[in-house]
Amino acid sequence: MTTALGLEDVRARTFPFPHRHFISAADLNAVQAAELLELADGFVDLNRQTSKKLDLLKGRTVMNLFFEASTRTQSSFELAGKRLGADVVNMSPRSSSMSKGETLIDTAVTLNAMQPDLLVVRHASSGAASLLSQKVGCSVINAGDGQHEHPTQALLDALSMRRAFGRVSGLTVAICGDVMHSRVARSNVSLLNTLGATVRLVGPPTLIPAGADRWGAEIHHDLRSGIAGVDVVMMLRLQLERMQGALVPSAREYFRFWGLDREKLAAAAPGAKVMHPGPMNRGVEIDSDVADDPNISLIQNQVEMGVAARMAVLASLAARLENRP
Repeated sequence: MTTALGLEDVRARTFPFPHRHFISAADLNAVQAAELLELADGFVDLNRQTSKKLDLLKGRTVMNLFFEASTRTQSSFELAGKRLGADVVNMSPRSSSMSKGETLIDTAVTLNAMQPDLLVVRHASSGAASLLSQKVGCSVINAGDGQHEHPTQALLDALSMRRAFGRVSGLTVAICGDVMHSRVARSNVSLLNTLGATVRLVGPPTLIPAGADRWGAEIHHDLRSGIAGVDVVMMLRLQLERMQGALVPSAREYFRFWGLDREKLAAAAPGAKVMHPGPMNRGVEIDSDVADDPNISLIQNQVEMGVAARMAVLASLAARLENRP
């Protein structure tokens, strides 16, 4: 039976974040990543209690600045901030000032004047979060920038694996599908390597970016051989909206060769788990029979872990703010 997690328990586990901002999964070394996962694990227990509210971020302002729509990620950060006691403000510049010609720098100057403590940013352009971090006085968290990175997604994915297997080190993880357009893939390869996992990138040659062989992952161009013997099969959404030109055949043909179903999954190790960062294209990259099987799928678990992982990041960045000169 889990003991109720209180404020003092959380404070004892919280450590100041190693950097002022969280822009990339590469910002963490193995010890720091393990500490964040341990803290996030405690927040999972807290979130399952009747009383979920702490005052760890009381008086702090968390601003969610989403230039791209993302219900799942934005809601997750909003819940994380509120459960830690912060004041949370959601902004959608895509439907307001930015549509009137305001630049990203103009937006940064405006936000800086509002004195937020933590700024969560999602943007369609790679490097946008890093640029904002240079122009504001608060801490910036990258919630996805173009095709670059999505570090808190990698953290929640690692947390899901840790709770399912009891470890991340030593696991073999296949990240499959549209690797080219996936910021999730890039962050996961980085963090999983840091945590001691073996990573494979699996997809058609048209969807594996040039230079991926230098990421620290094995490259496979056949799904069955690519997932042979792996512990985790992570399917990626086919991002048709980002594609220029005919990089894949029809959705039906894509599923035939690259969609995960039970027959293909049989090549993985016994007890293998399936993951997907969402949203899913059912019948394109994954079969519903696999995605909805609680004995195989960690997909709903990933959603739950997202709130806890983001609570850990917010709490650690706030601790750094308290301890900085």
